[in-house]
Amino acid sequence: MPRARHSRCNTPLRVLHVAAEIYPWVKTGGLGDVVAALPAALAAHGADVRLCLPGFPALLDAAPAREVVRLATPFAIERVRIGLAQLPGQPPAYIVDQPSLYDRPGNPYTGPTGADWPDNHRRFALLSWVAAALAAGADPSWRPAIVHGHDWHAGLAPAYLRASGSAAASVFTVHNLAYQGFFPASVFGELGLPPEFFAMHGVEYFGGVSLLKAGLFYADRLTTVSPTYAAEIQTPAFGANLDGLLRARRAILRGILNGVDPKVWNPSSDPALPLAYGVDDAETGKAAAKAELQRRLGLARNEAAPLFGAITRLTPQKGMDLLLSAVPGLVERGAQLALLGSGDGGLEAGFAAAASAYPGRVAGIFGYDENLSRLIFAGADVVVVPSRFEPCGLTQLYALRYGALPLVRRTGGLADTVADATPDALGEGSATGFAFDEESAAGLLAAAGRALVLYGKQADWRRMIRRAMTRDFSWDAAARQYLALYRELVPVPA
Repeated sequence: MPRARHSRCNTPLRVLHVAAEIYPWVKTGGLGDVVAALPAALAAHGADVRLCLPGFPALLDAAPAREVVRLATPFAIERVRIGLAQLPGQPPAYIVDQPSLYDRPGNPYTGPTGADWPDNHRRFALLSWVAAALAAGADPSWRPAIVHGHDWHAGLAPAYLRASGSAAASVFTVHNLAYQGFFPASVFGELGLPPEFFAMHGVEYFGGVSLLKAGLFYADRLTTVSPTYAAEIQTPAFGANLDGLLRARRAILRGILNGVDPKVWNPSSDPALPLAYGVDDAETGKAAAKAELQRRLGLARNEAAPLFGAITRLTPQKGMDLLLSAVPGLVERGAQLALLGSGDGGLEAGFAAAASAYPGRVAGIFGYDENLSRLIFAGADVVVVPSRFEPCGLTQLYALRYGALPLVRRTGGLADTVADATPDALGEGSATGFAFDEESAAGLLAAAGRALVLYGKQADWRRMIRRAMTRDFSWDAAARQYLALYRELVPVPA
């Protein structure tokens, strides 16, 4: 295979990214952040990138979409309008404008009651089908050489490419293997795929249909969002019943670590903070943020109290039950806790009870508040991410940017991005946080105890903050790795 060359020296490589979310317009988690950053980073390296997104109202409101084509599809009686929009700060985006499927209340996947929309298979099959149609030349002015789908919502794109005999190559990125887009077998007839695709070597999965499995089976290359997670998902413990397929395809699977957009996550220019700060004045800026956070959440105004923060979905995956069990031990050791999150009702009730039991020491805000999340990153001394599994994790990367030292369970991307404060790491100046292995509150508390001991040595603590804030987790490195991957599929001519 010819050696890949920098794309700016040749005809730009055309890549279509297919996803259900993009920050700040549509976001339920880290996927939206990735889709907002990676395509733009690839474009900065010379790739000709476009997006393919569902016509959610927030996207249609963000920018006018010029109609490119109307397509007859298997998913709607009328022809579906495909518009091209220029979202601020993003590559051009194809918007699949089908109001009957996308113009609904609730988040992208669920209605106001929290229940999944019963036709999600059709809603996201249409997104993938349109991507394949664009690869077949639906827009005569622009035709991608590579279709890059993200998570189960775009999992059928490689299947439609295969079914149509498209010359376009496909890449499929798993952001979280636990979300598999599983539907009963009865929906297969609505997907517009050949009958033979409903098979073990196809989209069939435990008697039903999995959109995620479709991407894993049919894509030309597979990626996930950290090297450690790429290895973990090939094991029964983390493979969510897909480890056998992933082991079979391990030659085309790799982990590429997510990055952080420094324009979006930057304490020196973040308007949510009471005082901007950088590496050299982090002590002053973080002290101001801590005081404001304590005031806003009703925590005791105590500059010396070590403040632990958590910004998370309240789910067992995120290890929030471990944190809840550890609350009495943290308070007993003189720490405060500021939590922002929502999810499991039992966990919400548990943290609410903890806040009532320890007024001024524990505060819980249930929901999501972007500005408050940034204030917690700036005002916390430690950010707790005790996940049972974590494909990459962006929370710990944001914490590092803001000088809050992450306390993490050693798994997935957390293991790849946080250097534990062992004696050796402290001695050589590489430590950036605290890690534990045991899936228990005791393991979390042991790591927190090490953090509290080091917090009492402020000179060492400040050195760790400096190291944390200067780690380079920009999207540049990820973009280069993805471009190299693309060039395996579409080599530069000799």
